[in-house]
Amino acid sequence: MKEERLPAAYTAGIRGMLGQEADAFLESYTAPRTQGLRFNTLKSNSASGRAAAEQSMAKFGLKPVPWCPAGYYYEEPVRPGRHAYHAAGLYYIQEPSAMSAAELLAPLPGEIVLDLAAAPGGKSTHIAALMQGQGLLVANEIHPERAKILAENVERLGISNALVTSAAPEDLSRRFPEAFDRIMLDAPCSGEGMFRKDPAAVYEWSPEHVELCAARQWDILQDACRMLKPGGRLAYSTCTFNRKENEEMISRLLDSCPDMELICEKRLWPHLEKGEGHFVALLRKAACEETGQSRRKRSSGRGKAGPKLSSAVRDAYQQFISWAGEELPGFDGQGVPLLFGESLYLLPEAFSSGLHTGLLEGLKVPRAGLHIAHVKKNRIEPAHALAMALQPDQAVRSYDLAAGSLEIESWLRGESLPVPAGLHGWTLVTVDGLPVSWGKASSGQLKNRLPKGLRVLKARNEMQ
Repeated sequence: MKEERLPAAYTAGIRGMLGQEADAFLESYTAPRTQGLRFNTLKSNSASGRAAAEQSMAKFGLKPVPWCPAGYYYEEPVRPGRHAYHAAGLYYIQEPSAMSAAELLAPLPGEIVLDLAAAPGGKSTHIAALMQGQGLLVANEIHPERAKILAENVERLGISNALVTSAAPEDLSRRFPEAFDRIMLDAPCSGEGMFRKDPAAVYEWSPEHVELCAARQWDILQDACRMLKPGGRLAYSTCTFNRKENEEMISRLLDSCPDMELICEKRLWPHLEKGEGHFVALLRKAACEETGQSRRKRSSGRGKAGPKLSSAVRDAYQQFISWAGEELPGFDGQGVPLLFGESLYLLPEAFSSGLHTGLLEGLKVPRAGLHIAHVKKNRIEPAHALAMALQPDQAVRSYDLAAGSLEIESWLRGESLPVPAGLHGWTLVTVDGLPVSWGKASSGQLKNRLPKGLRVLKARNEMQ
């Protein structure tokens, strides 16, 4: 993209910011966009996952991203998003600069973390990997369709400790005052870092749009601060370059909220680093002596036993536990069960210790923790999300398919496969040891239980 195709006001602003570096920055728009993927350490740290990751590195010619240990560059025409390992959740396709935000936030296992504007899920899935399946991640997206995509990515990567919500930030801040140890706010922005990836973003940009984005960011940022615990950390990030949406936003917050302090600000520029560019600021809310009033406020939604489980929920959960005792001896089934129609979920244990399920009343929740089963009359049908969250040795039966084989291509299209006659019952289907779905074996056939919405028709050479 040549400079003359960029908005004049934008290039003038860049020249004012960068001075002599501006020419190098603007020249970066003529280079190909940067491609990257991040390995999902919830899967790539297992023995089968490590082997699959090594194969991926060789096959795709991956080169490390300096600021993210699990991140790698790849070059066109490589298409890792069309490989069976992608369907298995081994990695997430993510622009490399964007990987810097979760690394800077550095969430710890066992913490309660919020990703406030989370779709499509790059930063949420990164945070979940760093949390190692421990604690609670609330991944929120206000737009319902984008929240659905977010939930699908959380499911594909086998994340068991995430709650996906679809709410306005002000609604969440009323429900969860000072509830989170860490918060990620990847703020909706004017998208100047998207110009090379999406030419339409160029035509949507204007100084007025920047002002509109900054006003919206300010509102969301205030809600984020209200939900942060004293002593907690907040990462504010954008994929835009102007100061109004970045440094000036942080300065405004520090002027308005004396209990917030800036730890560091980090910029990745596309003419200096290999990536599309990103801004991240890490802030901390001061830990202070609580007043009686603030203690009551912070305790209003926590420390309660919450509503007792109904008989329907107890019966459904017990039915699942009995089934899992025979079929999934390696699955502990710990958490708070919730039942929506026939769908049984497990909320992370944080809801039994630090929060309570009453906080979810009236809230749109596309994914209430880990979906474990469809509870039918006199039988259990295990959920796809449960398959994706398992390791093969946790299931009594598993059936492995090789990446690049005709069988995995057929399976991902939704077809059934012939299997040995001795295989019978619910079977965890894997590709090179990585779960991709359930199958149900009987009479020498493995019936495909991959959800129809996830079935794909791809040329064989794209699945290898």
